[in-house]
Amino acid sequence: MTMPVNALSSALQQMQAMAAQAAGDASPAANESGAATPTSFASALKASLDKISSDQQSAIGESQAFELGSPNVSLNDVMVDMQKANIGFQFGLQVRNKLVAAYNDIAQMSI
Repeated sequence: MTMPVNALSSALQQMQAMAAQAAGDASPAANESGAATPTSFASALKASLDKISSDQQSAIGESQAFELGSPNVSLNDVMVDMQKANIGFQFGLQVRNKLVAAYNDIAQMSI
């Protein structure tokens, strides 16, 4: 069974709080052409976490449907979706590990 992404979500919330504190909670402005600025790192990370969670829930639901004998769910679809969810989770975990390592490196820098 896959693990929940609570640890990733809490790390994201801590980073958002630190970023808001450091930036004075300034909102992004439009660029010179009048278009909105690209997505912030925090919102991109949140979207990735939501996708990982959604993939996990979808794979679990499909697995349960297969176990209950649903005729429109095949074993190979279940296995592929479970692997996709697992790979997504492992990717998210590695991103979190890199972010924590970067945070620790920055925190240990002397001023």
